Amino acid sequence: MSVVTKTASREDAPLADRYRIRHDAGPRGARWWTEVGWRHLVGIVMVVICVVPLLYVISASLNPSGTFTGSNRLFSEVGWNNYAELFESRYWQWFVNSFVIATTTAIGTVLMGGAAAYAFSRFRFSGRRAALTTLLLVQMFPQMLAVVAVFLVLLTIGDVIPVLGTNSTLALIAVYLGGALGVNTFLMYGFFNTVPREIDEAAKIDGAGHAQIFWTIILRLVSPILAVVGLLSFIGTFGEFIIAKTVLQSPDRLTLAVGLYQWASDERNAPWGLFSAGAVLAAVPVVVLFLFLQKYIVGGLTSGSVKG
Repeated sequence: MSVVTKTASREDAPLADRYRIRHDAGPRGARWWTEVGWRHLVGIVMVVICVVPLLYVISASLNPSGTFTGSNRLFSEVGWNNYAELFESRYWQWFVNSFVIATTTAIGTVLMGGAAAYAFSRFRFSGRRAALTTLLLVQMFPQMLAVVAVFLVLLTIGDVIPVLGTNSTLALIAVYLGGALGVNTFLMYGFFNTVPREIDEAAKIDGAGHAQIFWTIILRLVSPILAVVGLLSFIGTFGEFIIAKTVLQSPDRLTLAVGLYQWASDERNAPWGLFSAGAVLAAVPVVVLFLFLQKYIVGGLTSGSVKG
């Protein structure tokens, strides 16, 4: 910081003699710790908390002994045996199952939530405000509370429509879509309201219908919130365990979270090296998707939905 102080009172004195510039390098000593230093300390602690477990899991995945106790010394032994053994297990089948379920759920959530949010934002109909309030109240209760009810409903539906019964991937996707529709609709509804209605009116004057406005104009303007909703839906579904464990039973239809749990359920004989290798590879799709959608997420948080 630079401070300008007046050193001479004579107005006829040269400008350089009347004012003096004092450069301040910033707070020092105890003041620096109270204003800036503690932030660096907190940042270092948080980096250590986040990075150390990650390094430990990577070290365990590269440890040929396949135990956590042998990984106390990070990267003391390095080998690719655990990753090679994944090809001899059901891991990649579970991986594909999780990826298909998470991708389908994310796309369905974005499309269904976007259509519902557009209807609530642009149309005026009886019961609109009550429906929005109901969506908000229903989402106050976690989906985990309805696990037993969901299982019983799927048992009943399975007697009539087997494809929507228990041990069905389609049924699991339907459960995920139903649970995520309310909160995402309410989230996107607020973002849709930031899009000026004059855009809709101008499109209607040009002869566009509601479907054309929604698919060709509105969805492009609200792409940041669509990216956020799709990313959160994919992450939440890809790593979900309780509902998938309840609905799916066949080993060939299990998701990645349920399959890895089966490996780690035996505390004494669990293949921890194999488990760690699978956990490391399971994080790759989430990281890649986050990096791909990062520019849309940042744009949605900083610029809003309309630029101009």
